[in-house]
Amino acid sequence: MHPKLHAAAGGLALGLIALFWLATLWAETLGGAAAIAPVKRNILFGLALLVPAVALAGAGGFRLARTRRGPTVERKARRMRLIAGNGLLILVPSAIFLDQRAAAGQIDAAFYAVQLLELAVGAVNITLLARNMRDGLALRRPVGAGG
Repeated sequence: MHPKLHAAAGGLALGLIALFWLATLWAETLGGAAAIAPVKRNILFGLALLVPAVALAGAGGFRLARTRRGPTVERKARRMRLIAGNGLLILVPSAIFLDQRAAAGQIDAAFYAVQLLELAVGAVNITLLARNMRDGLALRRPVGAGG
């Protein structure tokens, strides 16, 4: 895989997760009750782009790592496994649950508990993806280059 495709997929994944996270905060704080259901529906539809982006970034990173070794590459791989696990085990099921509840008008304690979990895990994934991006950029620098 070309490194630029890997970087684009990772950047898209980071951008989408950040967008979903900010849209959720906006709906809850400024958008009002009428904004919650459309935001949750759009996040669910956005998964059709996010899941392939994360998969492409992970597969691309795995393929690129075949020719490299070292602690930075290993950290990126560990983070990617956590990002994927968080997404598949927590974020995707949460998005489905929250969309269904919001569409039914069930904005209750269970909704907010899951939404709090979704926001926390989303923040973790944003942080992990940003660190992977930082490390990926560092791997591109020539050996001995400062900065």
